[in-house]
Amino acid sequence: MKPFLLVIVVVATFLTCCQPEKTYTVATAESGGYTYSYVSNDPLKVRIYTLKNGLKVYLSQYTDEPRIQTQIAVKAGGKNDPATNTGLAHYLEHIMFKGSPDFGTLDWAKESVYLDSIEHMFAHYGTLTDAEARKNYYAQIDHVSNEASKFAIPNEYDKMVSEIGANYTNAYTSEDRTVYINDIPSNQVNNWLQIEGNRFRTIVPRLFHTELEAVYEEKNRGLDNDYNKTYEALYAGLYPQHPYGTQTVIGTIDHLKNPSITAIKKYFDTYYRPNNVAICMSGDLDYDKTIAAIDKYFGDWKPNEQLPEWKPTPATALTAPVVKDVYGPEAEWVTLGFRFNGRNSGDYRMLSLINLILSNDQAGLIDVNLKQAQKVLDPGSYVDFSNDYSAHTFTARPREGQTLEQVKSLLLEQIEMLKKGEFDDWLIDASINNLKKQKVQGSENNYSRSNDLVVAFTNNIAWEDYTAEIDELKKITKEDVVKFAQEHYGNNYVVVLKHTGKDANEVKVEKPAITKVTLNKENKSPFHETLLKNPVDKLKPRFVDFDKDVQKGKMNKDLEVLSTPNTENDLFTLTFLSDVGTNNDPRMDVAVDYLQYLGTSKMPVAELKKELYKLGCSLGVEAAEDETYVYLEGLSENMEKALKLFEDLLADAQPDEEALKKLIDGKLKEREDQKKDKSAILFGGLMNYGLYGAKSPFTNVLSNKALGELKADELVDIIHNFTKMQHRVLYYGPRNQTELIAVLNADHKLPDALKPTPPPVKFEMPEVKNPTVYWADYDMVQEEIMFLSKGGVFDAKRIPITRMFDEYLGGNMSSPIFQELREAQGLAYSAFAYYGTADRKEDNDLFYAYIGTQADKQSEAMKAMKGLLVDFPRVESNFDVARNAILSRIESERITKGRILFTYERARKRGIDYDIRRDVYEQVQHFTLDDIAKFQEQQIKGKPFNVVVIGDKKKIDFKALSTHGKVQELTLDQIFGYEKVEKINVEGPHQ
Repeated sequence: MKPFLLVIVVVATFLTCCQPEKTYTVATAESGGYTYSYVSNDPLKVRIYTLKNGLKVYLSQYTDEPRIQTQIAVKAGGKNDPATNTGLAHYLEHIMFKGSPDFGTLDWAKESVYLDSIEHMFAHYGTLTDAEARKNYYAQIDHVSNEASKFAIPNEYDKMVSEIGANYTNAYTSEDRTVYINDIPSNQVNNWLQIEGNRFRTIVPRLFHTELEAVYEEKNRGLDNDYNKTYEALYAGLYPQHPYGTQTVIGTIDHLKNPSITAIKKYFDTYYRPNNVAICMSGDLDYDKTIAAIDKYFGDWKPNEQLPEWKPTPATALTAPVVKDVYGPEAEWVTLGFRFNGRNSGDYRMLSLINLILSNDQAGLIDVNLKQAQKVLDPGSYVDFSNDYSAHTFTARPREGQTLEQVKSLLLEQIEMLKKGEFDDWLIDASINNLKKQKVQGSENNYSRSNDLVVAFTNNIAWEDYTAEIDELKKITKEDVVKFAQEHYGNNYVVVLKHTGKDANEVKVEKPAITKVTLNKENKSPFHETLLKNPVDKLKPRFVDFDKDVQKGKMNKDLEVLSTPNTENDLFTLTFLSDVGTNNDPRMDVAVDYLQYLGTSKMPVAELKKELYKLGCSLGVEAAEDETYVYLEGLSENMEKALKLFEDLLADAQPDEEALKKLIDGKLKEREDQKKDKSAILFGGLMNYGLYGAKSPFTNVLSNKALGELKADELVDIIHNFTKMQHRVLYYGPRNQTELIAVLNADHKLPDALKPTPPPVKFEMPEVKNPTVYWADYDMVQEEIMFLSKGGVFDAKRIPITRMFDEYLGGNMSSPIFQELREAQGLAYSAFAYYGTADRKEDNDLFYAYIGTQADKQSEAMKAMKGLLVDFPRVESNFDVARNAILSRIESERITKGRILFTYERARKRGIDYDIRRDVYEQVQHFTLDDIAKFQEQQIKGKPFNVVVIGDKKKIDFKALSTHGKVQELTLDQIFGYEKVEKINVEGPHQ
């Protein structure tokens, strides 16, 4: 089910006519002994420093909560890999988490000798061509690697950043850049900088051969991803002479099989230098203290005076369409792309505008002519901006009986309309203001803010130009758009036709034999010990006070109104929330989807969407299993006008039989497509089957037959009755409660008496008595496996120990499961375990453990995971890390803005009348490892597990599967239930 979601756009006259044109000029200033530049009228108030060694520092202050989003950006990525040794940048990203000569090691002097030997051995390994000789020599590498591992402290970096309270620790490598990410408490800036300043000095390829296995797994996951294959084909066609198209970030299989540590070190020494790096931070920071600390830990980092200048390969013009065919198990689609100049070019502004004229989810040419008219499935477009070139990409899926060529033609027709100027003039102003509104929303999020800094640095965009980009769009006229389109959108495109079928070129990275390495889990390096002793000003946690932070009131008919103020800007969100979902009526999600194709007796749907687009507001409707909510958001000054339109739609939506027929036909095709979606099969169908059996919330859907019998009046009646049933109002915005209730009383129409909500269908998880392994066949390189069990009935008293258990056992890269399965044995790219607390007080908790592994590692990986679930891994140092991580995060996190209301709602579902984090914070301080072990013994250890597996039946080891329970294949009809559920006659307020 896809929610009805309309893009928010600000009224053109509000931002362009009522405000004077801003100027963005660069100035310099000095504070705290450091000189910085800044830009006038910059809403992010960014200060840009350049240290003596060339290191760029971008700082932006935002005090929403005492946390700081950090991103360290290296201006080098996959395109900088030599063509003869691809994948270096990505390998290096992984190795950067292995530590340094100061941490991650018990004895660097001894360990380094082994690591030097391993480097030379891999160099020799790359020269071998005989398969048996390579196998025998890799066994020698494995032996030396095991000796080296005796001196390694795995994941010490992750332990340290977790202890200081970091969230979302990660990194990514693109074609143009490599970026290292942490979200840290504001009181831990010095500790974080001490860690980062140390690891960016020297690369240490520690535990290299097990991490190599992780990269192999990542490559195989990419080979199982039809989207990944599609975009590799698209880029190969768009950039035939450029590394964007001639090589991939993760590298070729041949290069992965012959990694060069020496080449990786050379890459590091070349590009990981201060004059090629920027530290980008946004959050509750002190400018002067932060830059001084950065200078302390990074100031003596030596620059590369011979930093190579990147010169992009000139692109040969595309003079005729390039057609590429891709095959894989997922449903078919079309992807079509045009090549343009890079992010730091005039093309950026024009493409940003043109893309919204074509596709803005509401009033663009593609939205009106293809999506609203239901001519194809999931049409849309976007621009992938890269440094050297950009791609304007169009996608859509065929409806039943439609060919990929027909889909392609329909997409191209919209571009032809653009070239002829066949679009409303006001779309330009509306699209510009939509981008401006997105900037305002992004400024409320520290990740978005810091990412802006990364984009500006890595794309060589002066901050004054970056800040002024949207305002520069105002200079573009319709004539400019049409001329640009006529000049740049011709037969110069690449189209990838994604077919459902066997990939004749299927390959995989084979598993080398490796021995489990030593894990010194309990040890800490002197660097780590010193870090823990550093003095830190302690932050005090702040919990939501449901009595003070949630304003409670009543409007007409005693309807509950909950609100919290927006004191930051003039944006609002108004939500009508009902406890009726698909478990109450499985027709609900169909009605929600139907609404997007309906108008009123006074206004056709296309006109309605245009009016909302002009008002700078958006509306949406979404149905979940246990609730449905409709919401309106946008500019506060236009709330009344938008609310009237929305109320008219909910009360006066007019049935449209033709739209319904197309909707049902599209849904039937989407259902067939979903049966080809690996994630939907595993995390939707198989997981629910393993927990509930054949009847579950997932299969509580209308059968295909019942879906086809739906009537327009029937669905419209559901829509009309939404606000006639019991519901409540949630509001986040600048108006006070009195003003809000006055608006609601005037515009939110209610019946004389609100109808009660129909009762939901209850689904119970049965106890696992006879373990079963449910499996589904899927054409893939890897296998994905889950162990599942029913938990106890929800108990709020269990939440603190549950949080402690999840953080300890499977919370991050320093957890025992990740360390054992990935670090020690190289058995999986992704592995974790989670005890999930129920969302409602009457429901059961659940437990699941996940492994994504190569098919030839299935037996080993499952055995290792099962062992960890049965024999609780006791690692005292990991427990300390987990506890400190929870405490530090709670001390620094703040639930603000509209999240306050949904925190309150979630607590009410669970029968809790206070912020449960208070209990977590108080109890975690006193937990011991014995407490976690006891929880594991009570909730997990003695319980049998159902297992679900998705993989290629030719590669699954069924004999090994049978050791975990009775093996049963499930058909796709069994998994999804479309053909098994009979039409439900719902009695009550919907009739």
